[in-house]
Amino acid sequence: MTEATAASTAPAPEKHGFQAEVRELLRLMIHSLYSHREIFLRELISNASDANDKLRFLALAQPDLLAGESELKIWIDFDAGKRTLSIRDNGIGMNREEAITHLGTIAKSGTADFFKRLTGDQQKDSQLIGQFGVGFYSAFIVAEEIEVYSRKAGEPAASGIRWASKADGEFTIEPAARDERGTMVVLHLKEEAKEFADSWRLRSLVRRYSDHIAFSVLMRKEGEASLDWEPANQGQALWTRPRSDLKDEEYKEFYQHIAHDFAEPLAWSHNKVEGKREYTSLLYVPGRAPFDLYQRDASRGLKLYVRRVFIMDDAEQFLPMYLRFFRGVLDSNDLPLNVSRELLQKDAEVEAMRAALTKRALDLLARIAKEEPEKYAMFWKEFGPVLKEGTGEDAANRDKILPLLRFASTHEESDEPKVTLADYVARIKTGQERIYYLISDSIAAARGSPYLETLRSKGIEVLLLADRVDEWMMGYAREFEGKRFKDVARGDLELGTLEDAADKTASEEAVKENKKLLKRIKDALDERVSEVKVSSRLADSPAVLVLDEGDMGAQMRRILAATGQAVPEAKPKIEINVGHPLIKRLDATTAEDEFGELALLVYDQAKLAESGVVANPGEFVRRLNKLLGQLMAPG
Repeated sequence: MTEATAASTAPAPEKHGFQAEVRELLRLMIHSLYSHREIFLRELISNASDANDKLRFLALAQPDLLAGESELKIWIDFDAGKRTLSIRDNGIGMNREEAITHLGTIAKSGTADFFKRLTGDQQKDSQLIGQFGVGFYSAFIVAEEIEVYSRKAGEPAASGIRWASKADGEFTIEPAARDERGTMVVLHLKEEAKEFADSWRLRSLVRRYSDHIAFSVLMRKEGEASLDWEPANQGQALWTRPRSDLKDEEYKEFYQHIAHDFAEPLAWSHNKVEGKREYTSLLYVPGRAPFDLYQRDASRGLKLYVRRVFIMDDAEQFLPMYLRFFRGVLDSNDLPLNVSRELLQKDAEVEAMRAALTKRALDLLARIAKEEPEKYAMFWKEFGPVLKEGTGEDAANRDKILPLLRFASTHEESDEPKVTLADYVARIKTGQERIYYLISDSIAAARGSPYLETLRSKGIEVLLLADRVDEWMMGYAREFEGKRFKDVARGDLELGTLEDAADKTASEEAVKENKKLLKRIKDALDERVSEVKVSSRLADSPAVLVLDEGDMGAQMRRILAATGQAVPEAKPKIEINVGHPLIKRLDATTAEDEFGELALLVYDQAKLAESGVVANPGEFVRRLNKLLGQLMAPG
């Protein structure tokens, strides 16, 4: 067969359109993101390292996958004259379907959210690339065209493929026989990016971003035209090195590698455990929350290695759910190499390591809180609501979690959560036996709540809570340093000795003098309330609704309703301020119809203060307008 005939019978390259999100991402890469553009090399080397890790793991069960080339490496080569740069690995590789899937679409939940977060600020937007795990496409910052050659391990040479794109909305894919397994990414560099076809520049970037990669990153020896290669990195896993040999910059760069995050971590803890069980852990507290932090079924967990062999990316069994924001590595000498997720869930050694790692993570947060309060405030802003989940989920460590919580409070003018429980107890009034708190839709709403009126007049501090998780959390937070928590919107206030004899006498007299009024209000409100009482909470407002201790609060009821779940019935008490002008007007009303209308108006006002909604807004407005009309009438 002639060469011309062979060419005519070769299958033509298939053209495919990029997923819409990829097209938008590529536009962003090409036209907007120029700061720190060298990070593309870190991303491509990281991808090559992951491919090698995956092959090494699969080869435990299928040794034939390593046939002919058992040592896993990464190669970097360039041609300054042609302005090309290539990164090659001998890892797992891709077949045709996988190349289309992995290089033509962003197969990751939350991609749409990525685009919602774009700000137009180049520096901020460039950081989002790493946060959303789309690092491969960062190569288009420096490349006008990218070719990817790949053959999947264990498949014949003829199964190799060539993928190519100029970031013009399309890519092509065609067969390309390859003797080597693995993947080679070839970048055709833009004129303004030719600096990356330079040995010194590439070596410095490898040392800066990829020195910790556990595989040798090889480059040709300088000054020689031979085929000799030499390592450009140390090729030693960072966590295996002594802490005394590591610099902060190395820890930060390693975090950016494993977390695919351009921001620096807030803190880290590197420990080697020896004795009954042997393992090394490196835990990081990220500097910012990932986009899927509140998706409890999203991927999470530590990178798991067994005797330096990569096992899995997201081993969630080693930290509880409320610490899912931690990133890091766990390398065990005791677990079997063929460990699976199912085995991890049942293994006693795993449970012991989980307990120890949880304690270490909480100790790290406690150290930040004590030694670097400004940094802890940054942590709390990003991860506070998630850490709160641990109050209910981890009874064994509840006493470690409570001191880490931060609250807004009536003691502070700022709405930022700064107050610790230790701060509160240190300021507690003589004779005060409770830690008072109030849950509301917002801190601003809590500050204006009628439930605080008496407490504020007595100078008693109240913690203000407004996160969705707060009502659930406080259901498990029983006490702190011997002081029980008390929701000021439930049951009696339990002021104890904070209520003097004069207050008690006045309250008892008010009940005696207003028995008839209380009965009239109960008759008018009927089944809406369980009881009508004279209030000890109020100073300025006419009435409030008060739940029993075991009733579900308004916040939790709204959450259940929003998720379509059944909301249990709750019948509150209504407490009235008998000294308020509106209540006095109500008491003086003799016409039962008018009394009923006013009583319902008072009830709806109390309902608004409690939950922010009334059962029938139209009726409430009508009653309010009617009362205002009477008050404004001449004479």
